[in-house]
Amino acid sequence: MSGERVVFNGKFLSGATKTGVHRVALELIVALDRLLEQRDLERDVDWVLMCPRDADPPPPLKRFRVKVGGCFTWQLWEQFDLPRLSGGDLLVNLCNLAPLSKRRSIAMIHDAQTFRSPNSYPKSFAAYYQFALPIIGRRAARVLTVSEFSKQDLDRYGVADPAKTTVIYNGVDHVAAAEPDGAVIDRLGLEGTGFAVAFASLQAYKNVGVLFEAFARPELADFRLVFVGRGEASEFAAAGHVVPPNVIFAGRVSDAELAALFDRAVCLAFPSTTEGFGLPPLEAMASGCPAVVAPCGAVPEVCGDAAAYAPPHDATAWAAAIRRLAFEPGERAARVQAGRRQAAKYTWDRSAERLFEVIQEVRRQRG
Repeated sequence: MSGERVVFNGKFLSGATKTGVHRVALELIVALDRLLEQRDLERDVDWVLMCPRDADPPPPLKRFRVKVGGCFTWQLWEQFDLPRLSGGDLLVNLCNLAPLSKRRSIAMIHDAQTFRSPNSYPKSFAAYYQFALPIIGRRAARVLTVSEFSKQDLDRYGVADPAKTTVIYNGVDHVAAAEPDGAVIDRLGLEGTGFAVAFASLQAYKNVGVLFEAFARPELADFRLVFVGRGEASEFAAAGHVVPPNVIFAGRVSDAELAALFDRAVCLAFPSTTEGFGLPPLEAMASGCPAVVAPCGAVPEVCGDAAAYAPPHDATAWAAAIRRLAFEPGERAARVQAGRRQAAKYTWDRSAERLFEVIQEVRRQRG
């Protein structure tokens, strides 16, 4: 090897809670590893995934060398250990945050939600992101983000100069790897019933209240709404929501269980009022499940005309859109076909190719 290293921030492999942002980082690294190996690229470069000592092991990688080091964990590891461990090497960060002191870096900042919707987060969390992101955006050699909408937001809130910001869309083809686990249908008592899937969240911008209102309406009385993810009925009730009796809280589900739910559901209901990308609608559409979405944030950008749209705060419109997909087979079949076509545009291999191009550009700038 030439001695040059490209180091990737592996903090996302530690911590108990894994989010969509963490999935993006892992899928990008796996796809980049595959790209480097299959095309026999840059064998003289040492590709390193640097991790804290409490990190979960990544899947097998052929070109990346996994290295564990440092004394701290989580944020302290990222701010104090990682700059020392990466030295003068190019550091690639894929999960919003990065060492504040590091200048030779690439930082993927997925969105500006803590500026656009600060009440969706604990005050300390929002305050730290509002403090840290502009510093990271200013010091990074290149900023990555996941949509043109997010690129505009990062500029609007003073996080990153659009002249040095590159859009790399997420992929969605990971859903093909999950073999549906139909046992979840029996576990939740869904056999023989019509239902929609949604993602549980107490964050304000996720706007799940409109779904409670829609499923409380008489036209959806015979349907169920299955919430997946963290959250129980009591938590939503405590937050001021009126939870109708036809709502089921499934808790966290595996990829295989989610695939089974998408396979049997009338649709995914996704009423978020702002998204940096909006991966769940594409995951649903890639699985043959139509998506009803709010025309907000980056969702129209990534879903195009394949999704069905409903105004974010109109429960009547949401109920009508879901019923159309349930009772108009032609409408649903058209949405399924259009959704599969739209989702096929987004692959992790394409995303990794663009990431590799950016890394090469930054390396040449150093030269």
